Amino acid sequence: MLLENKIALVTGGSLGIGKATVLALANEGADVAFTYFRFRNNKNEANQVVDEVKKIGRKCFAIESDVSKFDESQNVVQKVISEFGGLHILVNNAGISRDSVVWKMSEQQWDDVININLKGCFNYTHAVSSIFREQRSGKIVNISSINGMRGKFGLANYAASKAGIIGLTKVVAKELGKYNVNVNAIAPGMIDTDLTSNLSEEVKQQSLSEIILGRFGKPEDVANLITFLVSEKAKHITGEVIKVDGGQYI
Repeated sequence: MLLENKIALVTGGSLGIGKATVLALANEGADVAFTYFRFRNNKNEANQVVDEVKKIGRKCFAIESDVSKFDESQNVVQKVISEFGGLHILVNNAGISRDSVVWKMSEQQWDDVININLKGCFNYTHAVSSIFREQRSGKIVNISSINGMRGKFGLANYAASKAGIIGLTKVVAKELGKYNVNVNAIAPGMIDTDLTSNLSEEVKQQSLSEIILGRFGKPEDVANLITFLVSEKAKHITGEVIKVDGGQYI
């Protein structure tokens, strides 16, 4: 197994890409903790993921947390270390969207997305950085988006947050590289998740027309790459932004 005796923390792990990631890491031998967002009322989904991981034979627990809260991120990381005895892997996956054209976008819509998507990524990266520095090892994977690379109509807040994650990834890769910490980002295209299920049929068809492979991605497509990047097979990869989009960006 690629991740035997490793301990991982995934933000936003109860649904979609996060859930697939938790299960993929566990299947490769990792014990996994994950956060879920209290305002989405998905405690039942979180408990189901915990049960699935335990059936695999790995340890797991879920923590209700708002990733935008700086102090909460520190507390979650310390809880993981207290429960599992260490931490080797962080996957910053938690994210939301609040779509609107910029002239109609409210301050609240802007702040909500930036605070969860970008500040949340910073909060958890900050929380693990000293730990990874001291142990001189660690893996961080941040979930960005192809729309943080190209922009997309009606997604000013989302695209800005995901572009910010790319910048943050590259800086932290430089800062932590000498401590043997790998930091990378993944930029998914259209992935079939709860986040995209509420999109109009017109938007879905437009996205589908952009995808060279002619199909939407699955959460497992992203989770498989995450599993590779946090393994020793990717020990010489850092500061990269890798698209999982079926050719949608081209």
